[in-house]
Amino acid sequence: MNRTRTLNVAFASSFAALTAIGGMISVPLPFSPVPISLQTLFVYLSGAVLGGYIGALSQAIYILLGCVGLPVFSGPVKAGFQALLGPTGGYLIGFVAGAFILGKLVESRRKLDLRWMLTSMVLCTFVIYGLGVFQLSLWLGVGLEKAAAIGVLPFLIGDSVKIVLASFISIRVRRLLLYRIK
Repeated sequence: MNRTRTLNVAFASSFAALTAIGGMISVPLPFSPVPISLQTLFVYLSGAVLGGYIGALSQAIYILLGCVGLPVFSGPVKAGFQALLGPTGGYLIGFVAGAFILGKLVESRRKLDLRWMLTSMVLCTFVIYGLGVFQLSLWLGVGLEKAAAIGVLPFLIGDSVKIVLASFISIRVRRLLLYRIK
């Protein structure tokens, strides 16, 4: 394995571990099977810092760790493949898709500014929410509007704060990485 590939695997694994830690820092909600957690912060950072493919790989590794039995997921099912079929499964798949799209949006710009980073992270959030709400509605047997009330509204303020924080961090980290490479 060449040095670049080794670094990519190491970075992807590190962000998978950070997402797992973010899942352990969670607050259950009495009215929703979806808890508040720090996972999305690390999804944002993985896509923005690592780019589309490696960011998505980090989230796929995270899901794989949970599917093989490590208790890394937040929510009612902490581990196992059945978590993908449960109420939070759509959000988990959204982590991979969101990190990929966010990373590709970030990679599409030569010079990153805060506005582009914020916009890209908001789009990432829409992907995560969209897939999450779709599966949540199927799992609960309710319409998309009711599922969105349960699976989106309680998270808007926290995710907004995470987006702002992740935007500042990722721009700074990307600048440091580019500086070190030159």
